[in-house]
Parts: sequence; C-alpha cells; structure tokens
Amino acid sequence: MIIACLQMTSCPDVTQNMDELKQQCLNLPKERPLLLCLPEGFACFAGAADANLQLASNGQAEGIIKQISALCQQYNIWISAGTIPLPASSSQHWAASLLFNAQGEIVGRYHKMHLFDVEVADGTGQYRESRYTAAGNKVVVVDSPFGKIGLSVCYDVRFPALYNKMRLQGAEIVLVPSAFTCPTGEAHWHTLLRARAIENQCYVVAAAQVGEHGHGRHTYGHSVIISPWGDIMAENKKHCGLIYHTLDRSMLAQIRAKMPIISHTKFTCELKNEF
Repeated sequence: MIIACLQMTSCPDVTQNMDELKQQCLNLPKERPLLLCLPEGFACFAGAADANLQLASNGQAEGIIKQISALCQQYNIWISAGTIPLPASSSQHWAASLLFNAQGEIVGRYHKMHLFDVEVADGTGQYRESRYTAAGNKVVVVDSPFGKIGLSVCYDVRFPALYNKMRLQGAEIVLVPSAFTCPTGEAHWHTLLRARAIENQCYVVAAAQVGEHGHGRHTYGHSVIISPWGDIMAENKKHCGLIYHTLDRSMLAQIRAKMPIISHTKFTCELKNEF
C-alpha cells in the first residue's frame, strides 16, 4: 500500500494547475493500492480574495471534481483532493477536502473547521479566511484499503482535540493538505505534524504548496509523510513533485500495542458545535 504526496506551486489558473496534476500522475509508482494526496488549494491558489468563492459559484468546482474522478479511474488510485471550494451560501464557500476511491466515487467530505484569521509577518501580513469561507463542524474518518483515514486541512493542525477525536473514531492515517506561510512553517510545521503523529499513533500525511504564487503569497513546502512513531519517512523540501512511502500497518499495530495510549488516557475531548 503506497501513500504519495504531490507538492505544487499552484496559481489562480485552474487549467494550468490541473494540467500539472495530470502530468505528475504519469510519474506515480506502479504499485497498487495507492493514495495520492494533493495540497490545499491545488486547483486554484493565490488569486483575488474572493477567487475561491467565484469558483464555487460559477460551476468550475464541478468540473474539477469530474477531472479528479476520471484520474482515479484512469490510474486505479485513490485521491485526497486537498481542498475544493464548494458553495455554502451566496457569500461563502466550504473549503471542502474530498476523498475519492479508485472508482472515482467521493467516499469522504470534510469542511475545514478552523479558519486562518491571523496576522503573519509575510508579504500578505493579515489573513481573514472567514470572510469568504464557512467553517465546518464535523469530524470525518473514512474506511479505506489503507486503514481508517481522518481528514483535516492546514490550520486545523494547531488544534489537537480534533485529532484526538479522529483517533477515538479509529483513525490510523491523518491527512493534512496545507498551504503554510513561510514564517509559520519555519517555526512550527514539523513540530506540529510530528506531535499529531506521536500523540495519536497515526501516520500523518501532509501535501503542501511551495514557493511563490503571485499576489504576495509564498508558501513553505516541506510535504512530509510521518510514521506513528514520529519519524519523517519521506519529505520534499522546496521542489514541486512527488514523494511516496509504503505503509507498514503491522508497525502501527505494534506501536499501539506496546504503548496503549488510548486505554491510558484520563480525558476525552469534546468539540464545541459538533453535530
């Protein structure tokens, strides 16, 4: 069982980004089953402030979904489609992370729960994701040939209660498609991802955006696949392209058996507003 991450420097042009994805699919390993993980905003990134809202409302998102479904069928792969903007209301969209099976069917849909409303010392300076994005409030864990997969997005990684909830629902692999800024990435990226892997004894797979995207946006890159022991098994620091790793579920089972954290915990986390 193979997990692959595609690191991208996506731009506002959907066609250009989708062409890059299709080209990279030619380089996938031959082994199956295979899960390909895409970064946050893989199909459209760093355009006008309301670019994703426009994408959600003008029907382009449906075309992106159809193309992802076709790639799954063509290559007999699962795809975690980073985030795709889907309509939430006339003024907001969901940052929806969709999981597709090898038949091209959507088997998981997660709406980014924690929105990036912060000030950062970079070329943008201030981010107000909630202006056009609606916050999700449902934890999503999906059965798959690779194990139980928990879905999350980028800024979510700073909120450990979400991942604890996934673990309690059986998650063995956690996906974190991201577009981290350079200042926050340099300070916290590896620490946060390794912590989520160690404390939940899960594989953590984080496909990332990298480099200069225009409109003042620069992203950190460093796509990683991290073991349930917290080891970095594969990493792409600053280049576009694929990394991959063969999952070892027996190693995951051994780690959990030797250190049964879930049976030892004295606390369970409740997420407010969850339905």
